Amino acid sequence: MTLNFSRRKFVLSSSATFAGSLLLKACSSNQSTTPTVSSGGEGFKIAIALPGTITDKAWNQSGYEGVNLAKQKLGAEVAYLEQVAQADQTEALTGFARKGYNVVFAHGGQFDAAIEQVAAQFPNTFFVGVNGNNKGANIASLRIDHLQGSYLCGIIGAAITKSNKLAYIAGQEFPATQEELRGFQLGAKSVKPNIQITSTFIGDWNDVAKAKEATLALISSGNDVIYQWLDSASPAVLQAASDKGVYAFGNTKDQSDFAPKAVLTSAVKRLDIAIAYLAELAKQKKLQGQIYSIGLERKDILYLGKFGVAVPETVKQNALKVNQEIVDKKIIFENCQEAGKDTRCVKKA
Repeated sequence: MTLNFSRRKFVLSSSATFAGSLLLKACSSNQSTTPTVSSGGEGFKIAIALPGTITDKAWNQSGYEGVNLAKQKLGAEVAYLEQVAQADQTEALTGFARKGYNVVFAHGGQFDAAIEQVAAQFPNTFFVGVNGNNKGANIASLRIDHLQGSYLCGIIGAAITKSNKLAYIAGQEFPATQEELRGFQLGAKSVKPNIQITSTFIGDWNDVAKAKEATLALISSGNDVIYQWLDSASPAVLQAASDKGVYAFGNTKDQSDFAPKAVLTSAVKRLDIAIAYLAELAKQKKLQGQIYSIGLERKDILYLGKFGVAVPETVKQNALKVNQEIVDKKIIFENCQEAGKDTRCVKKA
């Protein structure tokens, strides 16, 4: 069943033929309802609230694919809300909890405050903040180790740059993006200690115009390698880099096809597999109120994507070598998450 609101979509997959109607409070009086029918659950219910669209070929699509993978693996009933504005987060999470969803994923660190506000009111629902920083009786956070992935990209970027200037661009500044920026800094400085890294946060994950404008400004300042973490706006950054003859990194999905000449590689984060994994723990009643951090040791979840033609074989092999050293704990990161700390947080065994 699909319900369309003014800026949001709610989709529910159930095991039975749709016979009634689902009422969900909307922020607008303009709403239309389109029933659909699909296979699904046996009593276990999973939902996800997404800040963007499920077709962004990036962060939100990965979250959507995660609950659908859980549906396939667990026979769960699943639902999602897309394009949930920050002002509507509490309402979205509350709506799912009131309807008896066993586990609700909030797909982004920007949901942390809403999770804290809602979770105590619904002790029978487990809330999981993807990229979150919360934990509690019925609160967990799922964190991909962004620092590890971006560290490898920093090594590659430092080897490719001619200007000695790299840039990082993301939608918002919160712990996960700070962690990723820090990894990029550390990786780059491990190759060239005096390299310059500029960061900018455009305040929106999906605004194509803002993303392009910010990218062109970074390029005009001499940055010739750009690491981006955006959603629907990702292609704008990659294409602008390609148009100007500089390089960039994909994120979350393997985004090499967006701009083959510009994309050096992508920090691939299989959030779908990670979300399905936590959903399985929840169904088994093994999900704990803790922060689940998944790094390069899970080669099916975090890894470098396809390498671009601009990456020399020696640079590629060095990045893969460092990747294995991190997995083998020959390189260890201690208290490195905060941007601005020096390189002494990187320990080599």
